Amino acid sequence: MNSAETYDILCIGNYTKDTIISPTGTTYVDGGAVNYAAHASKRLGLKVAVVTRLAEEDQRVVDKFNQTGIDCFATYTPHSTCMKLEYPTLDPDIRSLSVTCTAGTITAGEANRVKAKAAVIGTSLRGEIDDDVIPSLKRQGIFLAADMQGFVRVLRGQKLIYEPWEEMPKTLAYLDILKSDAVEAEFLTGEKDIFRAAKTYAQLGPKEIVLTHKDGVLIYTENEYSELGFYPSKMNGRSGRGDTCIGAYVSMRLSLPPVEAGIWAAAVTSLKMENLGTFNRSKAEIEDLIHSRYGNITIHEQAAAN
Repeated sequence: MNSAETYDILCIGNYTKDTIISPTGTTYVDGGAVNYAAHASKRLGLKVAVVTRLAEEDQRVVDKFNQTGIDCFATYTPHSTCMKLEYPTLDPDIRSLSVTCTAGTITAGEANRVKAKAAVIGTSLRGEIDDDVIPSLKRQGIFLAADMQGFVRVLRGQKLIYEPWEEMPKTLAYLDILKSDAVEAEFLTGEKDIFRAAKTYAQLGPKEIVLTHKDGVLIYTENEYSELGFYPSKMNGRSGRGDTCIGAYVSMRLSLPPVEAGIWAAAVTSLKMENLGTFNRSKAEIEDLIHSRYGNITIHEQAAAN
């Protein structure tokens, strides 16, 4: 099925069936970057579509998208991607990941079913999208964002590990927005300092860098760094933090400049981390948090990181 409609946001990636183990216990959640990003975008009032792959037994995920007003273009596969996320401490940057089965690879044909102003590539491991997906989207003139987690993570046996990514310079040249967390950034750029890491990413082509860490998000664009904190009142929903952040950021970038979009993304992510599952708070709650917490932000010139 192809869509004749044009959406604001297209979220591309496989749904994941998640087992989350943390100091507070074990929970089972419908996850996947595409799931978190799409629901955040919809809550912000955008017209959203999803391209994903999953098993028919997980049809409830498609039903939830449709009930929420998100159009889901699904390919059904023998297995969904099943992931275990283990957090040994309360630090959301420290975790280990394993995968017992996958839903396979999203093709350019599947991604090109949908017309959109912007696309967010949110995958869980390398090989979850074909190599020609990103170039084909860029040829359409789509405002394009991608999360580095789906390129640095490689499945070896059942373990997801970080491995060097030879195609990084070629792939990053296509991106308008790059999303990374601090751990991925250090591995891919060799820079432990998040300011230097963001600058290194940008030198490879992306115009905007969205770099999350345990305390907040760093936005880097046009030689300026903006630091925005996360302010959750509790930490019951750390899984999906970065996915929610990039979904919200790209959504707001369609109408706002980077720093303002970053403020919205930081506020949405803060509220999301309070509860398990996808973002389900109101726009009024987001605005209240923005007014109470983000009145004063810090913007650093590029020289600050030199």
